[in-house]
Amino acid sequence: MNKKNQHIILKTKDLAIGYASKKERIIIASNINIELHKGELIGLVGGNGIGKSTLLRTLTNVQNELKGEVFINEKSIKQYPALELAKVMSLVLTEHMMSKNLSVFELVALGRQPYTNWVGNLSENDITITNKAINQTNIDDLKHKKCFELSDGQLQKVMIARALAQDTDLIILDEPTSHLDMYHKAYILKLLQKLAKETGKTILFSSHEVDLAIQLCDKLIVMTEKNVVSDTPCNLILNGTFESLFPKDLIAFDEKTGSFRVKK
Repeated sequence: MNKKNQHIILKTKDLAIGYASKKERIIIASNINIELHKGELIGLVGGNGIGKSTLLRTLTNVQNELKGEVFINEKSIKQYPALELAKVMSLVLTEHMMSKNLSVFELVALGRQPYTNWVGNLSENDITITNKAINQTNIDDLKHKKCFELSDGQLQKVMIARALAQDTDLIILDEPTSHLDMYHKAYILKLLQKLAKETGKTILFSSHEVDLAIQLCDKLIVMTEKNVVSDTPCNLILNGTFESLFPKDLIAFDEKTGSFRVKK
């Protein structure tokens, strides 16, 4: 095994996710045991409403687990103060930004907030890291543009650059390809693949683009109504995991091509 893959960045132990109130507990998925290693690109896939967002919220400590634990770098996520957690994990969410009046450089530089002084002044090192993130995501030509001038695809690259500037071991993205056309969906996921390999960061994203995820990811987390499994795309294909991903009345999975097709 490659040495870089021996370092476990995130893992869960007997995790159960869902919602709890005073009256009841609604379990969406349980017995979730996954390991994400250094330098891997991991796709989280499953049907609509299966619980992908709930799992991501639980993994990022936005939502409490119902059972079990989440660990980052072998330390329980509950033991991280907010500022320290922001130094090991960065998030790219689908919510609209508060202000698109920022320039691209200013938005990417916000990734340095966990490291700046109390007035938020950027050091020379912060500026260097911000410019490096801009370069790594191929948006040098957008550096001085205002964010409201950008297309959805350009803005997604800027948000990824901000996560890179935050300089964390783990980057988690919630549906980074939503609202993009086919070319830009492939471009963003190919960019994430490149960044994982070049930076050694662990990148986890949720997506409905199962075919693209199968082609580009080192590992997939597949959520079905029965369970949550994690493995390489090849092993998941051999195990028939994708055949149970969608109802069989309309969609079929072709093992030979590793893609879904509409039944005639």
